[in-house]
Amino acid sequence: MRFDQPVLLYGAGREARSTRAFLKARAPDQKIFVTADSGAVDIEDAEFLPPTELQAAIAARRFGTIVKSPGVSRYRPIFLVAREAGIAVTSNLNLWGEYFREDRTVIAVTGTKGKSTTATLLHLMLTQSGLDAGLAGNVGLAPLEIADRNRIVVFELSSYQTADMAFSPDIAAVTNLTPEHTDWHRATERYFSDKLNLIDRDTPFPVGLGAGARDNALVLAALRDMRRMLPPLAPFIEDRLASAVARSRLKGAHNLDNAKLAAQVALAAGAGLEGIIRGIGAFVPLPHRLEEHTIGGLTVVNDSISTTPEATKAALAAYQGKRIALIAGGHERQQDYTELASLLAPRGVTVLVTLPVTGDRLATATYAAAPQIEVIEAGTLESGLIALAARRDKFDTVILSPGAPSYGQLERPDVVFKDFEERGRAFIRIATELFGGEDSP
Repeated sequence: MRFDQPVLLYGAGREARSTRAFLKARAPDQKIFVTADSGAVDIEDAEFLPPTELQAAIAARRFGTIVKSPGVSRYRPIFLVAREAGIAVTSNLNLWGEYFREDRTVIAVTGTKGKSTTATLLHLMLTQSGLDAGLAGNVGLAPLEIADRNRIVVFELSSYQTADMAFSPDIAAVTNLTPEHTDWHRATERYFSDKLNLIDRDTPFPVGLGAGARDNALVLAALRDMRRMLPPLAPFIEDRLASAVARSRLKGAHNLDNAKLAAQVALAAGAGLEGIIRGIGAFVPLPHRLEEHTIGGLTVVNDSISTTPEATKAALAAYQGKRIALIAGGHERQQDYTELASLLAPRGVTVLVTLPVTGDRLATATYAAAPQIEVIEAGTLESGLIALAARRDKFDTVILSPGAPSYGQLERPDVVFKDFEERGRAFIRIATELFGGEDSP
């Protein structure tokens, strides 16, 4: 990056703020612009550029580089216009690679689901083994916030970040691969290729594959050479891991798989078995991911971070044997809910609350697959929970696992959630008001 030319930050979230701090430290007098398609724009010492003026600003070459936030699709035509005008397009992650990659061990974790838990576990396993490791990406710090703090950096990366990742890791892990984010990538096939850009490289670094990736033909094709796969865990190590997970706060078979993948990678990075076991014991569930509360005698589970049907299936599997009221539905990504509907009754769902807009399709599929399940088609989260409060005898567990993003979803008719965190907090707040005081977090 050239520091003698103005820079445009496209997006105004956490990564944009850390990019601004990085640029200010490197070139205090550098001119910075910021634009965003929606939401608040509050970037220190940056001039706001309305999106409607972006094309004209590119034509006038008012800046030499665009630093794009992950949520802004790289496939927007405006970025092609920028590149044709000679304006570089980069990211917070790629700037880290340019300025801090050298002399560091980089471990990158991706996958459709489970990547945050796997990366967090991996980081704990490394630090509990006495290794100097940091955690960055979508969990932990933004890439430029972690800078050069640690000798080992574990990156948890979404497809938004792997799509144009300009440097290779030393070790990578892929948890699984199922369709998601087709609105950002414009096609399912492109989502797959962008996700697998992390490992589909000439550099033969080792790769760990989760249970949902080992038999995936696309993953294996991207791997190119099967000799890159990390070796399987010895049986005695698997037994130790299973015992440790059973005593930990990790719930469900999918989290045992995540722990096994994290352990494979941790061993490859120099961790010891006892440190790995301590890391599992130190794990605290991530906010909004199977976050369990006891409210008025009910088990209330905030899984608001669930944005795919596969994540909802995993949430239900973690509560087998329970009578479940499931709340699901959200932003449309053209995902298939047919299989999820067929699994609801076997997994113990007695009441299903569906929310716009994908809830419409889930409700239709459930009427056909499991007519014994009571379906409540609610317009808002609040109205859905009010309906559940009148049916408390039908369930002992309430799970919010939407299987879809929160974009445009309503808490009540006059309040729209800004993100899945706000949706999760509202769920617990309203459940506490309706079902009684919270007994334990």
